[in-house]
Amino acid sequence: MSNIDSSVPCERLGGQPLRWREVWLKEDWWAIWLGLGIVLVAYLFFANGSSIKWLTVTPAKWSTLGQLGAHFAANYSRYIAQFVVWLVVFAIALTALGYKARQFVPAFAFLYVLSVVIFALGQWDQANRYNLEPPLVALVVGLLLSNVIGLPRWLDAGFRVEFYIKTGIVLLGATLPFTLIVWAGPVAILQASAISIITFLVIYWVGLKLGLDRRLSATLGAGGAVCGVSAAIAIAGAVGAKKDDAPVAITIVIAWAIAMIFVLPFVAQALHLHAGVGGAWIGTSEFADAAGFAAAQTYGNLASNGVVAGTSDQAVFAYTLMKVIGRDVWIGIWAFALALIATTQWERTEVDQKPDVSQIWWRFPKFVLGFLVASLIVTLVTTQYTLGSFNKEVVPNLVGPIKDMRTWAFIFCFLSIGLTTRLRELAGAGIRPFLAFSAGAVVNVLVGYVLSAIVFATHWENLVR
Repeated sequence: MSNIDSSVPCERLGGQPLRWREVWLKEDWWAIWLGLGIVLVAYLFFANGSSIKWLTVTPAKWSTLGQLGAHFAANYSRYIAQFVVWLVVFAIALTALGYKARQFVPAFAFLYVLSVVIFALGQWDQANRYNLEPPLVALVVGLLLSNVIGLPRWLDAGFRVEFYIKTGIVLLGATLPFTLIVWAGPVAILQASAISIITFLVIYWVGLKLGLDRRLSATLGAGGAVCGVSAAIAIAGAVGAKKDDAPVAITIVIAWAIAMIFVLPFVAQALHLHAGVGGAWIGTSEFADAAGFAAAQTYGNLASNGVVAGTSDQAVFAYTLMKVIGRDVWIGIWAFALALIATTQWERTEVDQKPDVSQIWWRFPKFVLGFLVASLIVTLVTTQYTLGSFNKEVVPNLVGPIKDMRTWAFIFCFLSIGLTTRLRELAGAGIRPFLAFSAGAVVNVLVGYVLSAIVFATHWENLVR
């Protein structure tokens, strides 16, 4: 996957650490600015008796092509306006991050049109019958276009997987009550800590038994235990891994993450797991935020259609608490701890820097802060509403439109995963690293099931009523 950017905030620019310059030079911070900007604009409209829902148009449910055509004929101006807004805000951010707008604009136009088609397909009243869930359709379409038809590499400029998912996560915070995060967070962190430690130790131990260098084993272990691509990059730098170790780990993480998008919702459905339980299991078992959200959204859609018990929100919220709150936030601590081990226990000459406790902050995924702030803002400004008025006024005019914008960001992300994944590039990682990671993946899935569906099942089933 060629366009995955590191969310590790210790990159260097011109040989100098970014440090506080990252607030305008790092993807995480731009995701925060964009996400919170949308939330604040939505609130300002809402506070003045209006709403941004005109701009947050989505395809309506349809049963005939005539109905679909009538919807677009009546709302084409809204789609154009929405496209322009997304294009402008993303182009400004990516230009500040060093990308070329002249490549991004046509690429994003292609992405948006394809996203509209996929979104509309998912709204067909027979979509559930044929398993045409938008996340899965977006992934399959992207993979086919990228690997069968072939796309020019310059189009990758518009397929910003990590940027779209981080922006979507910040917007997700505005739809998830802060009180729920406070209530469910401790269990999520406990479960995530257990699964992360077990997964890391299994991958690291199997890697050593297979004859892999301990730095590669540690990089693979962190990729499986914490937050996928970002963790692999962070830990490779922290332990002084070889140049090729991080790309190998990233390739394997992506391969497993894509497989899990299809496997986890299918197995969870076969086991008749509650939506909240399924979301938590996906959160403990997936290796990449974007892929995990695709799987969680797919399972949530099954709940929305009555195929499994629970609601779509329960699946998405449980996944978010497990993966974003429970696992992703530990990346800085893991980087510091492994850097300490590498410099004190392994050959010092291979690690070019001493561990610094400030790494915990610099490597922390900042978009999580945006997620929490968005949740806190909406929670605080809506506390004066009764449940009835909240559902009647706040949901359709404030929370609903933000949720629609979040859905668009996720669709952009799911489609971009497929469009930037070249399957032939995933074949060169090597069998021994793959086996080591796979051992951890199997244990991860099994232990995650026990924790989600047995130990903490009641907690996840009662996540949202």
